[in-house]
Amino acid sequence: MSLLIREVPATDIPMELLLLADPSETRVRTYLSVSRCFVASSGGTVVGACVVQPRGTDAHELMAIAVHPAHQQSGYGLRLLKWVIEFFRNAGARQLEVGTGTFGYQLAFYQRHGFRVTSIDHDFFLKNYPEPIFEDGIQIFDMLRLTLRY
Repeated sequence: MSLLIREVPATDIPMELLLLADPSETRVRTYLSVSRCFVASSGGTVVGACVVQPRGTDAHELMAIAVHPAHQQSGYGLRLLKWVIEFFRNAGARQLEVGTGTFGYQLAFYQRHGFRVTSIDHDFFLKNYPEPIFEDGIQIFDMLRLTLRY
């Protein structure tokens, strides 16, 4: 099925999708208003969303990307990520950054698309989230910072 990706105002982005990628609504709201927001729709139904924040004049950070659970494993996340990469490349960006946990499918997802680890933010998840975050039964402490240079 076709996928339509479009930019939307921050007020129109589905918060329930963003919370799949970032479990703190408080944190999401801190970056939402200063970011560009995109939704992916298939057959008139929103299936995914992402938020990208500017980091200077020619760098951007992918703050959140998520696909509705009913539509995961359908390739929508991959198509949304590829679209965002090309969108910012065509807009003249020098690089696209993302932060993620130190293991799990998200890390491999970004690495498969050219992102490389550039730094580690030690204890990021302990310092910035009131509740522990677990992946595959293991608590995540550190954030890996990855960069895709165009």
